Amino acid sequence: MTINTLLVANRGEIARRIFRTAKSMGIVCVAVYADADSNEPFVKEADKSIRLPANYLDIEAIIDAAKKTRSDAIHPGYGFLSENASFAKAVAKAGINWVGPSPEVIEAMGDKIEAKKIAHEAEVPTLPSSDNVKDFSSVGFPLLVKAAAGGGGKGMRIVESENDLKEAISAAQREAKNAFGDERVFLERYIPKSRHIEVQILGDSHGNLLHLGERECSIQRRHQKIIEESPSSAISEEQRSLMAEAALRMGENLAYQSAGTVEFLFDDETGDFFFLEVNTRLQVEHPVTEAITGIDLVREQLRVSSGERISFTQEDLKVEGHAIEARLYAEDPAKDFLPATGKILAFSPSDETNIRWDSGVEKGSFVGVEFDPMLAKVISHSPNRDEAALTLANALEKLHLAGLTTNRDFLTSVLRHERFLEGKTTTDFIEDNSPEPKLQLTEDEIESAAITATLWLQGKNRKNSIVLSSIPSGWRNGRLPAQEVSLLHDEEKLSVSYKSRRDGSFVFNDKKIVTLHKWSTEDIEAEIEGERTTSLITESAETIHVQTIKGTVSFGLIPRFEPPGFQIAEGSLVAPMPGIVLEIRVSPGDNVSAGDTLLILEAMKMENHIKAPHDGIVTEILVDESQQLENGVPLLILDLTEDSERSKND
Repeated sequence: MTINTLLVANRGEIARRIFRTAKSMGIVCVAVYADADSNEPFVKEADKSIRLPANYLDIEAIIDAAKKTRSDAIHPGYGFLSENASFAKAVAKAGINWVGPSPEVIEAMGDKIEAKKIAHEAEVPTLPSSDNVKDFSSVGFPLLVKAAAGGGGKGMRIVESENDLKEAISAAQREAKNAFGDERVFLERYIPKSRHIEVQILGDSHGNLLHLGERECSIQRRHQKIIEESPSSAISEEQRSLMAEAALRMGENLAYQSAGTVEFLFDDETGDFFFLEVNTRLQVEHPVTEAITGIDLVREQLRVSSGERISFTQEDLKVEGHAIEARLYAEDPAKDFLPATGKILAFSPSDETNIRWDSGVEKGSFVGVEFDPMLAKVISHSPNRDEAALTLANALEKLHLAGLTTNRDFLTSVLRHERFLEGKTTTDFIEDNSPEPKLQLTEDEIESAAITATLWLQGKNRKNSIVLSSIPSGWRNGRLPAQEVSLLHDEEKLSVSYKSRRDGSFVFNDKKIVTLHKWSTEDIEAEIEGERTTSLITESAETIHVQTIKGTVSFGLIPRFEPPGFQIAEGSLVAPMPGIVLEIRVSPGDNVSAGDTLLILEAMKMENHIKAPHDGIVTEILVDESQQLENGVPLLILDLTEDSERSKND
């Protein structure tokens, strides 16, 4: 069946990625979108776009959109309905081509408990586990509580002892039900020093089943991948071959068609590997496989779903170089990776030759709480692993990005970390190595960025000057103090002073000679103490963002006369992000200890426990369960007890 028109039942960078390949094949592309996405790039890039009355989980509305646009096929992307067997069945029933494996395979692999049984039948090694949550003794500690449905790190909790098991099961069940509509969980042995290795497979309806090598996806936070690479630097050729054979056995057992991924846990100490799950869809990290093999996986998916054969053989497959992908998220690594929201004021990727940007956003996009906070995938491909890591770090640093908190600086810290470059990338890498959560700058680097910002503001003032605009900046007919600008950086006030010189240059902070070579509304070329650089600049009503060699440095603009601020009662705990109050665990008058969970917020399908920062007494609850909150809203008031007050003053 030839595909002339393709509807992509997804959003953001996922939809844009699929459009790119489909359009190159001469296929008309259709987008569906929710109201929150009405102005996003993927909607504008589609040949046709259909608004969904509810959301991306509305199967009936998506199929109606496909019929209205005469779409021959539906590609589910990844996430949302991509592993929903009911959706696949409904698409087929409507006479529309489903781009993916059969509904029966999706259904079997969507249940992780059932998938482990099938893996056992295929003689693929599995970890000790139990679907009876009371049967923890047969699994042993540490163990992992896992959702039976879904993925993406949701509904998962590491448990070290029996005392923590009940709480972990309850939290995992709530999160799983909220994310997947299925609260079932099971217990599985947890291996602390392990790696997450997955094998890409591809099958067609003509009996061909191939593998495209492995990916390592061990750098994770909250059990979600943030850096992936291919090939793995840790496994031997023998282990690589054994894992590929196991993946193919699993695929053969399923009569697998389309692109899929067989995931394994690799014990770094013993070299043993164990089956985790099969993802019956395209993976977020598929670009690293595409980079080293030269195979377009979306193209192969579309060919297979049209009844064609895979366009290459196992013998044709050649692996060249090393590829690494970083997931750029709107989140705050310094606050346990809490999701962040806001308007993107600047998004200007660098134009490095070995870098691929799969982005779902642009300047002006708004990141809310409705969807996963991933902004883009950034992929490097180089002759070797070190070059791939450093090239990717450099590209991330050159990205001019402003308007909301992201994990960009954290990613570059990981990529440049000595142990990462050594290939010591087990799943506990972040906990063991504590990469810097935010950009680290010297005082001199901060001062240079502040000088650049001030010089740009000076240029803006000159450009907008109406009175005496022909007179040189800073000209006076008498001796007057230097001009001064006040900026805020990391909650610290910086004062930057400058005087103009007769030759047109400036003296900043009574010591540094600065020359302005070029000024525009978007950038500035300046020479500070003989060092000449060009910096992208973005200004908003309250901030100015300067691009430096290490990343984007942001400054708050402090007005000469500051208005009185909003007063928050002493002892208040505030919402660290927008979200919904899922559960309140305390009442006024309760005595609590440092670390106790006071309430639970839900944002982006993830639970976030608000814990007591110190011992104290809850004096007032300021919110209600199920209440939707904005960032910074006071939640409750916690007064210090006499003992904690005494400890604080000691």
